[in-house]
Amino acid sequence: MPAKSHILAIDQGTTSTRAIVFDREAAIRGIARREFRQHYPADGWVEHDPEDIWRDTLAVAKEALAEAGIGADRVAAIGITNQRETTVVWDRATGEPIHRAIVWQDRRTAPMCRDMAAAGAEIEIRARTGLVVDAYFSASKIAWLLDTVPDARARAERGELAFGTIDCFLLWRLTGGRVHATDATNASRTLLFNIHTQDWDDELLRLWRIPRRMLPAVTDNSTEFGIVDAALLGAPIPITGMAGDQQAATVGQACFEPGMVKATYGTGCFALLNTGEHAVDSPSRLLTTVAYRLGGRPTYALEGAIFVAGAAVKWLRDGLGIITHASQTDDLATRVPDSHGVYLVPAFVGLGAPHWDPDARAAILGLTLDAGPAHVARAALEAVAYQTRDLQEAMVSDGGDRPRSLRVDGGMVANDWLCQFLADMLAVPVERPAVIETTALGAACLAGLHVGLFSDLGAISAAWTRERLFEPRMDEAVRARLHAGWRDAVARIRSTRAAP
Repeated sequence: MPAKSHILAIDQGTTSTRAIVFDREAAIRGIARREFRQHYPADGWVEHDPEDIWRDTLAVAKEALAEAGIGADRVAAIGITNQRETTVVWDRATGEPIHRAIVWQDRRTAPMCRDMAAAGAEIEIRARTGLVVDAYFSASKIAWLLDTVPDARARAERGELAFGTIDCFLLWRLTGGRVHATDATNASRTLLFNIHTQDWDDELLRLWRIPRRMLPAVTDNSTEFGIVDAALLGAPIPITGMAGDQQAATVGQACFEPGMVKATYGTGCFALLNTGEHAVDSPSRLLTTVAYRLGGRPTYALEGAIFVAGAAVKWLRDGLGIITHASQTDDLATRVPDSHGVYLVPAFVGLGAPHWDPDARAAILGLTLDAGPAHVARAALEAVAYQTRDLQEAMVSDGGDRPRSLRVDGGMVANDWLCQFLADMLAVPVERPAVIETTALGAACLAGLHVGLFSDLGAISAAWTRERLFEPRMDEAVRARLHAGWRDAVARIRSTRAAP
């Protein structure tokens, strides 16, 4: 019988689905990726077809196994990580979604959230969930589906419909509809989960008018969730790891000690500060969230969420046409000595932490006749660092220690120029790991932890290696001037929005 010494990680992201095969030393043996279609039915609306995601998940899993040169019978376990908050509701009998998935970026329910906050519910909701009342999270998306899709609310009350984030939907499909479950990290992003009691909260369900019977069971991040149908991949494989993408990256970056920080740069940017067993309240309106839960014990984090990072580079390519591939931004950024006073505030779907302004919209400021595509491209990259500095300052003001370093991952950090500018703007060293696919790696580590390929968190830490260190080298006066210009640009787009 073949040795089961590999982990298959499924990383279902906002713009693509990938699968990676890791060996027991956490080295990549096979990888496959597919982009899928984004749907924009109206201004600020973003949707995905769950069937596209399902088809791509199966396809990339098979392709990654083939590239690794192994069959499913060599896989010890599967780990799943996913775009968080994105909401799917499906028919329990048929498994068919009742509507396209509403993506975390979607802003259609912003008025509903404003009404909820205006009614005085935000203090209580924040106390229970650690989150702000915002369209970013799942609760208002579920409510919109129940109120909008014909007969959906009545069907939900009868127990005919199931809700899940993407991890939950994939688990349901992979197990042939036998398992309806999620993990504590994904549950903590719904505005329905009490992060202190570690259970769905009846008062929150009442406020959002969501039937409890729609909701999945909530488990640890490393446990046996279910068994994949043998017909799907060629052998039955246990699914033993699951976490939302940013929490999975926290595990993949081995940020297991309080005070450690990681930032993932993909479609958006998400920085998590490990706060240990304490759920720290944030006066700066950062998010208090579950970093991971093992053995029934949660570890918490402060999180800053930037809605648009890599998505701005995608816009340079698909919207403006000034690049044909994301990697060209590195060349453009180094072609000019600076951004020539150009700032791009990428509020295409509003501003996340610490502003939480759903109505802000993107703008390019400081243009002159001698500004060109290279300056705009550089400004798009610089905006990522400016927003990260905003998050760092908010974490420090909330009582966190200034980080000794920042561990970075995600597709954008392959760009050396960006990593150096991050170090310069934050005034701390930036550590880039040997495996930048840390989201998938974290899912693999959680899966491997349950089946014994990793003995404990220390073994995961030992497997983490740094590929490159970027030391800050910018003069403090220059750093302060650039960031002051960024703050002015943000203030201008917010004041413009508020003008009569």
